[in-house]
Amino acid sequence: MTTPSAPALRPGWLRVLRTNAEIAPKTTLGFMRFDFILGMVFILPFLQMVFFAYVAGLAGNPQASVAYVVLGNAVATVTYASIFSVAQTTDSEKQQGTMEFLLVSPSQRGALYLGRGVVPVLLSLATLGAALSYAVFVFHVPITWGAVLPAIISVALTAGAMVGFGLLLGGVALYLRTSIILGNIFLFCGLLLSGVNFPVSYLPFPLQVAGELFPLTWGVAAVRAAVDGAGISTLAFYWGMTALEGVVSYVLAMGLWHVFEERARSTGSIVRF
Repeated sequence: MTTPSAPALRPGWLRVLRTNAEIAPKTTLGFMRFDFILGMVFILPFLQMVFFAYVAGLAGNPQASVAYVVLGNAVATVTYASIFSVAQTTDSEKQQGTMEFLLVSPSQRGALYLGRGVVPVLLSLATLGAALSYAVFVFHVPITWGAVLPAIISVALTAGAMVGFGLLLGGVALYLRTSIILGNIFLFCGLLLSGVNFPVSYLPFPLQVAGELFPLTWGVAAVRAAVDGAGISTLAFYWGMTALEGVVSYVLAMGLWHVFEERARSTGSIVRF
């Protein structure tokens, strides 16, 4: 009489998510040293906002005033944490020689990939919080107490959606040699197409449509609407679009990770760094 073999050990989805979120800052997010985090949260946002504030002041365009540009760049600073810190985890796996072991692991892919986005979401929230504090207390962007809660909701949705976009780029980078170039391309595309420094209506129509595919575009619009005291119907539209693009980014990221995983295996790029 044969005894049935024990089922293969397969850790639960939430356990894999939690464990990967705890380990990622020490491994694939290992470049996030304390001094690096301080610079990303407090120094980079301030320098970016000062630079574009001076550009806006010299331009003298009333539709792209200093307050308008400062607020847009305050939100755009989320890209440093959401795009680079997430997308570059692919490079870290390749560099450390752990990518092959990750892909043969029996753990659920979704939990593995989403787990590495937990810390960047928190870092994105901290970066946005510091940048909005600069906007209010340094650049004197007016904000009422009634706009604080809508602004917090807008910031949280933007941070989550942008990390999903970073995971999407990380999936593409699995097939590429490195994610750094890809991250830089979308960093500057966001500055140009997302209404950060000037209204999206200034762009040609095809570029306006392209800009609407970026979660940052809707996040910037949501934060601006919240600070301006827009009604709940307007805010709900921007929140819905930001959340929708975030969900679509996560779904596409999971799909692309599978597609490019197969392509990377067949071409050898899975271990090329």
